[in-house]
Amino acid sequence: MPQGMPGALATDATATMTELRSVSVVLPCLNEVESVALCVHEAREALTAAGLPHEVVVVDNGSTDGSAAAAEQAGARVVHEEEPGYGSALLTGFAAANGDVVVMADSDFTYDFGKLPLLVEPVLRGEADLVVGGRLDAATRGTMPLLHRVVGTPLLTFLVARACGRRLVRDSQSGYRAFRRDCLRSLGLRSRGMELASEMLIRAARAGLRVREVPTGYRARIGSSKLAAVRDGWRHLSLITLLAPDLLLIGPGLAALAIGIVFSVLAFTSRHGIEVGSLRWQPVFFSGIATILGVQATLAGGVLAHRSSLAAGAAQRRFSFIDSASFAGRCAVVGLALVLAGLLIDGVLFARWVRGSDAAPVDHLGYTSLAQSLIVVGSTLAVFGVIQRHLRSAPNVDDQAGAP
Repeated sequence: MPQGMPGALATDATATMTELRSVSVVLPCLNEVESVALCVHEAREALTAAGLPHEVVVVDNGSTDGSAAAAEQAGARVVHEEEPGYGSALLTGFAAANGDVVVMADSDFTYDFGKLPLLVEPVLRGEADLVVGGRLDAATRGTMPLLHRVVGTPLLTFLVARACGRRLVRDSQSGYRAFRRDCLRSLGLRSRGMELASEMLIRAARAGLRVREVPTGYRARIGSSKLAAVRDGWRHLSLITLLAPDLLLIGPGLAALAIGIVFSVLAFTSRHGIEVGSLRWQPVFFSGIATILGVQATLAGGVLAHRSSLAAGAAQRRFSFIDSASFAGRCAVVGLALVLAGLLIDGVLFARWVRGSDAAPVDHLGYTSLAQSLIVVGSTLAVFGVIQRHLRSAPNVDDQAGAP
């Protein structure tokens, strides 16, 4: 019995064989000749010891070092995916898998395949639909870069939790997972890169699937890492933005707009600035920036929430007013009115300057900032209204998830 396997698992697994009979382990592979055979052997041994019918599917994603042959000699069934990408390889592997329970992992030996029985147990028992193998308790400087461990993974886990509406797991970026194959079909996964990990959790939460996390350890990889932190992090953020525009655009946009308005008021009530210790800070210098960015982010989020085919149905319905001709018309009219108001304020200030008004320059800061904000925000609304009228009949945005 492999280390970490629950004592009653063989009996429980046998009892549930009438419902869940077999396990497929899917391993994406790109030039992992040094480790892929080890992964295949360890996975097969663990599942054989647990008495679970199984197969190991290795998805070759363009290897040139003999990885496919090594995996096949180790007893894996090898399929090929020409489109590069972690998600592309996994989706091909999921489609090729025959097992009732599908396990996804990596071919670099970082995941302990001796823990496979522990990972699939909640699914076999009918206690969970998706189980994630947690890495963080076992992660060290030698197995996971410090920046990934203390910044990247926690930040993405936080954003995924917000997009899900609650925190499902501590380690949202673990690629060691087991799930019911029939549940997977309903998720409609589409990501072609590393962001598939985030998409799976967000869609699972929206579908009401039962998600659990079990500690499965984490080992030092064999070979070089395929992870590109900046590129893959950007793909995760892009995916989360498309799936949950309210998280990264609408919410922060409304907050920035509110801050901009408050600071604009402070600019008039505290014309000489606000004392911060021995310094004097002028809120007027940030009020216009916050207002403009807030309006732009809110508009962009509303469009994505309604028109992106990846957004939740509730969000699409909530922002359906964006497609109405009346909303586009009101944006254009209000935008033009704001532009005219800003130009009027600028005209008055210019006339006072020409007449040689003795007003202190600081007294004009609030009005100057207000005029600039009105002109930029008004222009944004007017252009948005005009463009939106032309987009009303266009099909929904159907971007690939996480496209760079």
